[in-house]
Amino acid sequence: MNPDAPFEALIFDCDGTLADTMPIHHECLATALARHGTTLPWDWYIARNGVAFTAMIDEVKRELGHSPEPDALMAELPQLYRERVHKVEEIAQVAAIARRHAGQVPMAVASNGEAELVHATLDAIGLKDLFQAIVTIEDVAQGKPEPDVYLEAARRLGVEPGLCVVYEDSDVGLEAARRAGMRRIDVRRG
Repeated sequence: MNPDAPFEALIFDCDGTLADTMPIHHECLATALARHGTTLPWDWYIARNGVAFTAMIDEVKRELGHSPEPDALMAELPQLYRERVHKVEEIAQVAAIARRHAGQVPMAVASNGEAELVHATLDAIGLKDLFQAIVTIEDVAQGKPEPDVYLEAARRLGVEPGLCVVYEDSDVGLEAARRAGMRRIDVRRG
């Protein structure tokens, strides 16, 4: 999983790449949806790994039946996540790469997650200080699979996209990095 030269920056997805958050995100969303009468199966949720929250809620409405408006869920989720963030564990192999390159090359996190949750996750696993930039869905016009979060991360690092290596765990994220013109490492294969 080590990046091959040449590269001038490393960009990491957060959820599922640096941190094993999928079970906790599922638990939070399932809890919130259950309050509104909707069941969220694990298999259905995991198949949408990397999809932006609002797009996932649109799919919940379409495929799983009635659900509240995204704004209503968004009001509930941060507190549910904060209550559980202490359970998050780093993904050791990827975290080791970030630690090894810290201070050697510019590094960023680029996530479809909300800023508050991404920052809480990075704090919980003790990696936040390794990164010069943290870009979230709130910083861009469109989330993954559009390249916006990766292009913004490269811009903030001051590195050309073609000289960035991206670490990702989802097809949506890998497509976003491809569209950004960046080399990609699929951590699911590492």
